[in-house]
Amino acid sequence: MLKSALRFGLVGLLNTLVGLAVIAALLHVGAGDYLANAGGYAVGLCLSFTLNRIWTFEVRGPVAAGEAGRFLLAFALAYSVNLAVLTMMRGLGFAQSLIGQGAGIVAYSVCFFLLSRAFVFVPGRALR
Repeated sequence: MLKSALRFGLVGLLNTLVGLAVIAALLHVGAGDYLANAGGYAVGLCLSFTLNRIWTFEVRGPVAAGEAGRFLLAFALAYSVNLAVLTMMRGLGFAQSLIGQGAGIVAYSVCFFLLSRAFVFVPGRALR
């Protein structure tokens, strides 16, 4: 579990850097918190699936429809947690802030790792 957690963290770091760059750019041009947040996560979604599948959880072979569906469900659940935290942070005075975005990213990352490990990229399950 430690190896996959470290790799997930490195993939997450890359996604975070890419996502934050997109979020910051969208905030800079006047997009709201939610649109900027969605843009950042949309950019990282395909990168996350590919790197976590192949490198973090070492799943090989073709991508099955069930695997992609589980990934999207796990993403949706983790992203919902992110939005809940972002909303809470806005209420605490961190609207249009990378601090609020960062808190959402941390909550999202923990949730997504746990779901990915237990539900999405389970060895032998990718074929279903």
